[in-house]
Amino acid sequence: MERCQLIANALDGESEVLQCVVTTTSAKADALDARIDNLAASLDIVFLLFASIVMFTMQAGFAMFCAGSVRRKNVHNTLLKNFLDACGCAFAFFVCGYAFAYGGTKGVIFPEDMNVPHPTTFIGTENFLLIDFDNYALWMYQFAFAATCTTIVAGALAERSQMVAYFFYSTLLSGFVFPVNAHAVWSIGGFLNANKSNRLFGSGMIDFAGSGVVHFTGGLTALIASKVLGPRKDRFNEDLGNPLHVPNPIQGCSVSLQVLGTLLLWFGWYGFNAGGLHFVFTEEYANVAALATVTTTLSAACGTISSLALSAYYSYRQSGEIKFEVSYALNGCLSGLVAITGSCAFIEPWVSLIIGMVAGVIYNLASRFMVHCRIDDAVDAIPVHLFNGIWGVIAVGLFASPDRMETAFGRMDHVGWFYSWGRGSSDATLLAANIVGLLLIFCFVVVVMYPFFSILMYLGWLRSDPLEEILGLDCRYHRGKTHREIDHEDADESLIESSDNLQEFNLIGKTNGRFLLGKSNAPFKRKRHESWVSPESLTKIYEHEEHTETCASNRTAPCNSTISDPSSNVHTQKDISSNAADEIDAHPSVASNISLLDLELSTTDCNRTSFR
Repeated sequence: MERCQLIANALDGESEVLQCVVTTTSAKADALDARIDNLAASLDIVFLLFASIVMFTMQAGFAMFCAGSVRRKNVHNTLLKNFLDACGCAFAFFVCGYAFAYGGTKGVIFPEDMNVPHPTTFIGTENFLLIDFDNYALWMYQFAFAATCTTIVAGALAERSQMVAYFFYSTLLSGFVFPVNAHAVWSIGGFLNANKSNRLFGSGMIDFAGSGVVHFTGGLTALIASKVLGPRKDRFNEDLGNPLHVPNPIQGCSVSLQVLGTLLLWFGWYGFNAGGLHFVFTEEYANVAALATVTTTLSAACGTISSLALSAYYSYRQSGEIKFEVSYALNGCLSGLVAITGSCAFIEPWVSLIIGMVAGVIYNLASRFMVHCRIDDAVDAIPVHLFNGIWGVIAVGLFASPDRMETAFGRMDHVGWFYSWGRGSSDATLLAANIVGLLLIFCFVVVVMYPFFSILMYLGWLRSDPLEEILGLDCRYHRGKTHREIDHEDADESLIESSDNLQEFNLIGKTNGRFLLGKSNAPFKRKRHESWVSPESLTKIYEHEEHTETCASNRTAPCNSTISDPSSNVHTQKDISSNAADEIDAHPSVASNISLLDLELSTTDCNRTSFR
């Protein structure tokens, strides 16, 4: 256009025809430039929407992974909680979450906005309910971030948290805690942002796609909640409350669901990391997004290999046999993905191999450390997200490449510590800024979430009732429609079908691995040869026939007891432990007016619950 104007000026007064042609050409050039700009903006919107949709599949991955990691009696409850993550987070992030994170700013930091002075704010104060806001692709992308952060906590608290508590903390986390951290690091008004001119230490905190903002925040919240909530029953203590010398491993019900969930998460992570750039209107930026996918792939693969190899080494040291545990491979993969999230666009591909391998080692050590501290995490979310979130942020300060920093940020004054040594200096400014950022996120999350969970626990809204936890949260919240398979040896076994009836039972005694539940002559449905019988008149005591091997190994005296059935005056010989007999003797009314249900919790065969 400038050339056309120069030609027009040169021809001024000499040829009106030529000047008219130049003017027309100039107008067409302006229109073409506008169309190119619109096309570039449209391409950025489509790219961000595609990344958001891909990232949202992580919700399905989390749901499948959590469902496969819990026992069958809690599958429905776990799936519903994961599904409600997206629903509750969408509402909270729409009402106030986005406004707190990016309100009053563009949200996306374009190159022309970099290195420009901006006032520092604690949170955003505009665009509540998306008023005066029209960048909906950006909102969708940030919502997927918030939903991911919230879902991390759901897995750690599986099998023992109440639905009401889950709703409260998911809303708080996605509507306030995550947005404040996102504002501090990613918003142009945040005090840790690395793009404005008045940066922390002249560098600012660099966390490309959220190793600290998303995963460290979610993992730390999970740690606080798990500590306040306490472990699942039988995880670290026996029935009478005495601590176990060797913690009881609670196996999940489906390895297939765990593998499927991990693959879905891996797929969603490509949108998570590549979309962190927000725009691809130039070839350089498109290559940065492509680099992010490559480093993501390599880190996940190396995390899997190192975690599986180290777990095999541990098994060899303990038992003399090499065993490859699938759970360590899957969580090692997720650990590599978490660790690479903060640096995926700023490092060379070979560095991602190192980051992934270290992440797999960190997961192994952290998982065993959590068991040593007797902190129960149903899906190992804390070792994966908390510890490797820390490693991911630190890795940026160690391995950020000058060339990659120049492409993504337009500057290379403070780079990774190892590259600084190559320059002949020991500049660790970026590493220091990232560590300070981690400490500030840590303090904020602890100050907000620890009192919050403590209050919920004090009010009795956090932990499920012990009886509900024994029977399974599916019975309590989902009308007894569970994936539990009832094992029985003959067609005469009683089958409890109604959760309403189950809620009326009281815990009247417990023995090794067994809980005795009873209620006064209330009817319950019993299936006998495909016909329904209402046993109001039956007062027979139902007890579990223990295996002969268990009786022989645990007792020297015979474990036989005779219990009478008053309704038929027939004495029935049953195998019952002496502890159970003592419990029945302590409640003489049981034999006359109590219908007794004996519940056995088994750690084999997907921990199926047997009602007998």
